[in-house]
This record gives sequence, structure tokens and C-alpha cells, in this order.
Amino acid sequence: MPSCCDVAMTSSLSLPDGDNTAEFCILTFADLELKDHGPFPPKGHLKAELDARARKKYASAKKKAFALFVKAKEVVADTCCPMSACQRAISWRCCQETFKDLTGIHRHVAAQHSGDVGQQTSVILKQMARRVSVTSSPVSSADETSRPSRPLYRSQEMFQKLPDISHIDINEMTSDSEPGQVLLYYCYCEVADPRGLCDWQRALCQHLHLTGKVRIASEGINGTVGGSKMATSLYVEAMLSHPLFKGILTREDFKTSAGGAHCFTDLRIGVFEEIVPMGINPQKVSYKETGIRLTPKEFHLEVEKYLSQGNEGQADTILLDCRNFYESKIGHFRGSLAPDIRKFSYFPTYVDENLDLFRGKRILMYCTGGIRCERGSAYLRSKGVCKGVYHLKGGIHKYLEEFPDGFYRGKLFVFDERYSISSNGDVISACRYCGMLWDQYRLCSTQPCRQLVLACPQCQLKGFTACCPLCQKKGLALASAPPPGLSFKEECECTGTRRQVPVERI
Repeated sequence: MPSCCDVAMTSSLSLPDGDNTAEFCILTFADLELKDHGPFPPKGHLKAELDARARKKYASAKKKAFALFVKAKEVVADTCCPMSACQRAISWRCCQETFKDLTGIHRHVAAQHSGDVGQQTSVILKQMARRVSVTSSPVSSADETSRPSRPLYRSQEMFQKLPDISHIDINEMTSDSEPGQVLLYYCYCEVADPRGLCDWQRALCQHLHLTGKVRIASEGINGTVGGSKMATSLYVEAMLSHPLFKGILTREDFKTSAGGAHCFTDLRIGVFEEIVPMGINPQKVSYKETGIRLTPKEFHLEVEKYLSQGNEGQADTILLDCRNFYESKIGHFRGSLAPDIRKFSYFPTYVDENLDLFRGKRILMYCTGGIRCERGSAYLRSKGVCKGVYHLKGGIHKYLEEFPDGFYRGKLFVFDERYSISSNGDVISACRYCGMLWDQYRLCSTQPCRQLVLACPQCQLKGFTACCPLCQKKGLALASAPPPGLSFKEECECTGTRRQVPVERI
């Protein structure tokens, strides 16, 4: 893709696959950063073309991009404050911080998110150029020299035309006036050019004003993105029409929940060895060796049978939660075994150290969206000790769509700023300090600790806002004498008291 340091004028570029032509505006003025208020640097013959009108359009686009970014971080106080007195107040949530006034969030965005706003500015400039190009004459052959010398994408195989949004109002793509959506999906497939797919994904998400996280590897893609309903709908259509996913990815593979772009702090897209970090090379344990997938209805019937048989059924079958301990703490299936592990990469070691527990048993596995079960069940099967390995297709997310009052109780943990979503009113976890029923996570108040803590409103008012007494004491010391430049992430000391891989009793 062209970088923000390349400058070219609007032109009609032929698609690499020889299909139609698409209008692109690569008005990527040098370094679209908020801190750069000086004149544009000289750039050869293009300097004369960057006239007052172009500068005015750039300034307008940057101002609008800044406002849209701030708007996306706006929340009503009742989503982050349990006290009724602040329910009508407006605040802004970004980078795990809450800002109570516009000045604070403006300074934060200007200092920390100039690159994000620069990308948004570039998108707005492209949209402006598309509208202009509709009424302009075709580019003549004399303009060929102003086209970029390199292709927009590294691989023609991975190139896919971006959705046409020229007829859609920008506010409909980014507006928070109506509830947006968060998509969760994955697709295991052979990806010949992960870098090329990464380029397309980044362009697609920026084009649709989406935030979130997307992991790409040679074994497939795993993503969760948030934005307006219009934007997420266009994203699904683009994914389904991509040649790589046709016949493999279906509309039902996308799990949806209420949310939006504000549910993520930014957009992170990258290429990794695995699309879910289990820590095992995909060539050693492949998704192709996965267990038997059960639809939500089939899984529901299996769990019903398992629970109805009592001790007899549990002697033959294990209902296994392969998520992390802080996920299962606030929600899980009745009668399930939830390993006390902190990362999915600990799961293989947990299996290795508890093989006798699984020997000769039928295993019913589940996770959030199904992807961890794909690899986790494959690893279990590779050990050759289980009678059978089954897992919930689509994960808890899909199960709750069909059985909101089924055998899953409590909240469903999600990896974004919402922390959890709910399908029923059950609360099965408790406050860390007083034991009152409570299931709304927040980050430990002690920086730079990033552990999650369950602290009820009453305990928060008393100052108990850390993940453990050790961290609470440390937080008070840091508050009285904060060291300079404290911005790194570290594990809390209480992590050392937790067994990394617990051994289950048989």
C-alpha cells in the first residue's frame, strides 16, 4: 500500500486482476500528523500542485478526522460509573483512561493518536476525491507519470476491491447516534500470502472506519472489529466476496454483539505464526486434526444429558472450558471443568500434566467463539488418550444466540473495552474484597499492572481498586512518589502465587 509519505494526485487505477477500474485518491500528503503544523516539505514537481485549495481541504479533513476520533471515544457515564448521579454526564474513554472534559481528551488524542487521526484524514481525503472524480473527465495518458510506480498491494492474489462508499454519508459510516456492532469471526484456510492479506485488511478496516484486532497467518485469519452497523455490514460482504474465503467462510461464521468502534482503543492488524496463540507450530498440530464440531443445539443436548446423569455421566465425560480463569470466573457452563490457567498458551502444558484425567473420557469442549477449541481439540486428539473429542461450533457466542437461558450462566468475557456481554441476568462471581455478587471487570488501578479486578462500587469508594492487597499497597507507594516515565507493562506480584499450570485431581 502507499505510505503516508507518498504523494500523488487523483487518478483511475486499473485493478491488478484486470476487473473494473476503481477511483483512488492517494492525496497522502507528507506525514499527516497533528503535530506538523508547518508548510509541506518540497516534493519535486508536485510542490506547485499543493496549492491553497489543497491545503484548505487537508486542514478541513484533518479537523473532521480529529472530531470523529474524539466522538468515537465518547461514552455516557453509566457505562463506566455505577453511581446514578453521573448517568447523564458525558466522558471519553481511551487507552484505559477516562477523560471528564474535552480539553483532556483533545490533549490526549493530539499527543498519543496523531497517526490514527492521520489515517482517518487520508480516508476522508480519498472520499472527497472520489466525489470530485465522478464529475471530472477521465485521466489522460499524460497523467500516467503521476501514478505510483508500485502496486497498491504486494500480491495480486490477495488484492480485492474495497467497497464503494461514495454514495454513503460519512456520518452513517462513523456515527454513534445509533448502536453500532462488534464482529467476531475466524476462518481456517491456506493463506499463500499473509502479508498481502494483511495489507488488504488494513485498507478495508481504515476504509470503513473500523477499529479492532485482526490476526493473520498462513493457517487463516482471526478477527474482531467494531464500527457502525453500515460499516460492519460492508465488512462482512467484503469478506464473503473475497476469493480466498469463498466457499469456506459463511455469514453464520460472524458473531455479532452491540458495540461499535469505541469498544477498541485502535486498529491492530498483523501477521503471526498462529491465528490463536496456543504456542504450538501449526504444522505440528494442525487445525485439520480438530475434534468433532457440534452445533449449539447438539451441544445443548449433550450438556443436558451430561448433567442429568450426575456422577455417572461425569465419570465418563468431561465438560471442558478451555478459556482463561478470569473468563470462566464470570461465566461458564454448569458442571464444567475450568482450568486455572492465565493464557491459552498454557493449555497444552495443562493437558500434558493431566493426561490421566482425560484418559478414556469423552471431552466436550467450549470457548468464546470456537477458535481455541479448533486447535485445543486437535492437541487433545494428538495425545491419543480420549475416547472422543467434541467442541461447540461457534463457541459460547453462538450458543447464547439460540439458548440465552440455557446451561451457560453468567457473563461472556470479551477481549475489548466492554470486558463482558450478557444474555441473562445471572451474576455468578463476587467482589474481590467484600464478597458481594459482582461481575464487572476493571483494570487494576496500580500502574503499570494490567490485571483485571472485580471490585464493587462500595469497595471502589473505599479505595479498594487494585487486583490484590500486594498491588494495593504498591499503588499507594507509587501514588506518593511516582517514578518518571512509568509506561511499561508488568505482571503483578500476586501472579507468582498462582500455579501457571494446575494439576487437576482425578
